[in-house]
Amino acid sequence: MERIAVIGNSSGGKSTLSRRLAARRGLPWIEIDRFLWRAGWEPAPRADYEAEHARVIAQDRWVMDGLGRLESLPLRLARGTLIVLIDLPLPVHLKLAAERQLAWAAGTLEIPPAGAAKAPSNEAALRNIREIERDWMVEIREQVEAQRAGGKEVHTLRSIEEVNAFVPAELEKP
Repeated sequence: MERIAVIGNSSGGKSTLSRRLAARRGLPWIEIDRFLWRAGWEPAPRADYEAEHARVIAQDRWVMDGLGRLESLPLRLARGTLIVLIDLPLPVHLKLAAERQLAWAAGTLEIPPAGAAKAPSNEAALRNIREIERDWMVEIREQVEAQRAGGKEVHTLRSIEEVNAFVPAELEKP
């Protein structure tokens, strides 16, 4: 049984790291955004999201990336066997989001979030990042620290360099 929860604010490299980690460990990759959002960046109905989240976290093996709904995070963290928190400074998230929006507009974004055909508006993307930092990150950090205090393996990555080095460091493990 191996269940890895990769969490953090938007545009921090969660999905890229998760895909690499899933490939390295031979685990299925699950992107929460695929069942959090509907076409046009409309949120999925709460009951649909909760049912899919419960179904996925009940599985024995996964790498799951994304925040999803804040109230679902404790269940995912409790079920995870490893937690990776990407906790970059706000300006870094905003810069990476702007780069992603430009790549999306240019048609060079390889794997769009949630498999979406259309990017969210620039305003919505940047507002979401600011709101998550302001309204959610303190609680997320506390939940992650509680899991660490309970003996769970937790990695907190605070820079792009740490994010980029995480999976290559995994390659060195037996």
